[in-house]
Amino acid sequence: MNWETVPWCECDSRSLAESQLKPGDIVFARTGATTGKSYLIKDCPPETVFASYLIRVRVRENVEPRYVSHFFQTTDYWSQITRGSRGAAQPGVNATTLKTLEIPVPPLPEQRRIAAILDQADVLRVMRRVALVDLDSLTQSIFIEMFGDPATNPKSWPYKSLIGLGNVVTGGTPPSSKPGMFEGPIPFVTPGDLESDESVKRSLTTEGAKESRTVRAGSTLVCCIGATIGKMGIARVQSAFNQQLNAVEWTGEIDDIYGYAALRFFKPTIRAWGASTTLPILKKSSFEKIEIPVPPVSLQREFAEKVKAAEKLRVAHKSSLAELDDLFVSLQNLAFKGGL
Repeated sequence: MNWETVPWCECDSRSLAESQLKPGDIVFARTGATTGKSYLIKDCPPETVFASYLIRVRVRENVEPRYVSHFFQTTDYWSQITRGSRGAAQPGVNATTLKTLEIPVPPLPEQRRIAAILDQADVLRVMRRVALVDLDSLTQSIFIEMFGDPATNPKSWPYKSLIGLGNVVTGGTPPSSKPGMFEGPIPFVTPGDLESDESVKRSLTTEGAKESRTVRAGSTLVCCIGATIGKMGIARVQSAFNQQLNAVEWTGEIDDIYGYAALRFFKPTIRAWGASTTLPILKKSSFEKIEIPVPPVSLQREFAEKVKAAEKLRVAHKSSLAELDDLFVSLQNLAFKGGL
């Protein structure tokens, strides 16, 4: 919890006495998308109160707050919450629901032992997530180290427009009324697929691809219309894409990985150029005028090799995090069934 970002409010002494938070308190979301989610207050400023859309739970002295907080992450807890809100017009959590929860409560020393084990396992997950965040920003750091910031161009590389560095193409969507267009072997990329590790959700047949546009593997795809304008991705294989996207098939003067990384620095430009209308849109004629630095291809390829190595490390970290998440869930299930 970053207390510096939490809003302040006027609060009289009576309200403070009724709603004050202390270390060890657990707060729950009453309604909305986060209904039932909880947070353990480990530390807080001396005069901190909770909002009206939250519920505060303060456990007795013979109960370890960390133990209870871990229980509130388990499938058993969520099953009880779901049963308690079933049939309600708007599912929610209230004090009555929480009072009826059944929680296994071993002696206090055992609670603390279990909480310590789960805390340690959770620390490993947090560390892995921090490492992933660092790796996500590593490509940009490598780029700046090798080529400098494109905004200031400290190494005086020549600049060229996208239209001079590749084939710029706008996508299209096959008519849904025409049979045999979708669910084929060719990925059909839309804005929701960009900047994601997930597989492309939709696909086209060979006939459907003829009604769209396709680009080769390695091309850079950029959303140029709507709320997600500026999102980017790389085509992993030959792909079709819809009319919200422009693509750049780089020529021999630009390495695919370098071109994608360089263009990412121009997200603010794409958003700014497309913000002049109610619906943000950057026309192909404007998009292809964007200029990026063009260092020697040999240096671009050296950069690409470093990025590939970083990506392998990122994939390994992500796989490790998934394993740690599975291990943590298993430990939780064992812990609250007396198996630890």
